[in-house]
Amino acid sequence: MPTNRTADVLRELLVRHLATWLPVALHRSRRVTVALAWAGADGGGAEAALRAVVGHATQIRGRQVTILALADEASDLPARLGPVEAELPPEVTVHLLPGGPARLPVALKAAAAAGAPLFCFVDLSGPAHAEVLRACANGRNGEVLLHATTSARPALGLAGFPLVAEVAPVLEADGGVGDASADGDDEAAGVIAFGSRSDRSLEAVRDALWTVGAGLRVRYRDPADPTGTPVDVTGDPDREPLARELLAELRRGGPRPVTELRRHTLTATVYRATDANHALATLVHEGKATRERESGRLAGDELITPTP
Repeated sequence: MPTNRTADVLRELLVRHLATWLPVALHRSRRVTVALAWAGADGGGAEAALRAVVGHATQIRGRQVTILALADEASDLPARLGPVEAELPPEVTVHLLPGGPARLPVALKAAAAAGAPLFCFVDLSGPAHAEVLRACANGRNGEVLLHATTSARPALGLAGFPLVAEVAPVLEADGGVGDASADGDDEAAGVIAFGSRSDRSLEAVRDALWTVGAGLRVRYRDPADPTGTPVDVTGDPDREPLARELLAELRRGGPRPVTELRRHTLTATVYRATDANHALATLVHEGKATRERESGRLAGDELITPTP
């Protein structure tokens, strides 16, 4: 179960990504499903998510939106959500269900979510469950924003998500920027992971992570990084570690287009796609890599080659 500060991060991230995902999904399909599941209390996330949906009432008109909300500790959920449900357009149906994430596969099947865009938010009290993640994949129509205690990258890949990203939030201790582990919050924060098939969604959720991190004084580290060095997401970040990683990737795999290096940044580091462009420009300026064109903005199809 997340700490209060972790719950704040998850709630803000949920709202921001839902606001990005919903308009795109409604443009693609006349029916969409949003599934929200917590192992414990929802930390205000369900109410915040419904309010985000209210904000898209105009785009929802003439379409069908189904919202499933599951939480192990949800006795007060109907009372809290009642006033918000009253503001939702008639095309939105909300189902409040007992039980937590383990019941999500059954709930999605009952809601006939298959075949249409699906967004799942799942907050776990332990590691990721394969059956839950497979249900969130929804064939080729789902994506999931996940909070777990350990890395979910292998499980998300096996569930059918070709694009996977994850970060470990590091919460500042005592309101300062020092060692965030001093009060144990960084351990309680766990890992935030994302599985999708869309580069646009992948980029959007990373941008949301940085915006939320800057607002709530949260840094991020790569769960796969043995040094565990956190990246400060406020102001102008230190992109030297990213430049080293991209150069190493180029030397491992040879020349790569900018688009692929941006995707590698999103799936293998804690940085944003825009940071990849800055880091690549630095590598070219320092003579560690070359580009196809002599000048101008780096284009997505432009090949970057490591120098010998």
